[in-house]
Amino acid sequence: MTTLSARSIRFGFHRDNDVIRDLSLDLADGDVLALLGGNGAGKTTLLRLLAGQLVPQQGEILLDEMPMQAWSRREIAQRVALMPQSERCEAGLTVREMVRLGRAAHRGWLMPLTEEDEQAVDEALRVTDMHELHHRPVTTLSGGQLQRAILARSLAQHASVLLLDEPTSGLDLKHQYDCLNQVRQLAKERNLIAVVSMHDLNQAAMFADRVALLADGQVLAMGDCQSVFTEDLIYQTYGIRVTVAKHPIHDTPLIVPLCQERSPG
Repeated sequence: MTTLSARSIRFGFHRDNDVIRDLSLDLADGDVLALLGGNGAGKTTLLRLLAGQLVPQQGEILLDEMPMQAWSRREIAQRVALMPQSERCEAGLTVREMVRLGRAAHRGWLMPLTEEDEQAVDEALRVTDMHELHHRPVTTLSGGQLQRAILARSLAQHASVLLLDEPTSGLDLKHQYDCLNQVRQLAKERNLIAVVSMHDLNQAAMFADRVALLADGQVLAMGDCQSVFTEDLIYQTYGIRVTVAKHPIHDTPLIVPLCQERSPG
């Protein structure tokens, strides 16, 4: 069983300017959590803390009930995959070569890939709809295609924890839902922990088991979408008035912003 926890963590890049403040959460096998909040709320920083890339200045991150610092970098990479919002791509690298990098934590940089590794790469390319583009140089991809290639690399890692930072940004509508459905399906089939930062509350309501609203580095509320997606909590998080209705097809809340009516002309 895999567990990932944050215990009263605090982190700031500068003194007296905390990005994360007194934040706690607990995750276990099969959990799918959506992180939601405005720009600068601390979503990316929290994901980097959960991935062991940053160390909290107070509190601790626990992976399988052990402090993150007790694990080696390779051990963390075998267990935790972080998909960043964006990254620079090496010129000349093909999509397949990029996805193969996800297997480095299991084989090392200089060891040849096994048949098992190649099968993991093929599966990741297939579920992200990138198999037909696997010979393309990554520098020739569109923004959405590159995002899917980065996701494929994270999936090929076969980690027990998936941390995805806005994985649907740049994707068209079909691939947005394909991405989220695949992440949820993998989490349930493989008993993975999936933590996904997002901006679309309606997608989060359909996709996640639990949602967390972040503001000023703190969790305002965390739980199922029916209890968290209230008009007051959304206003506290985003500063915008909404109405919360029932989705006409799915048994989830439907968030509708109350935009000011435009003047004629």
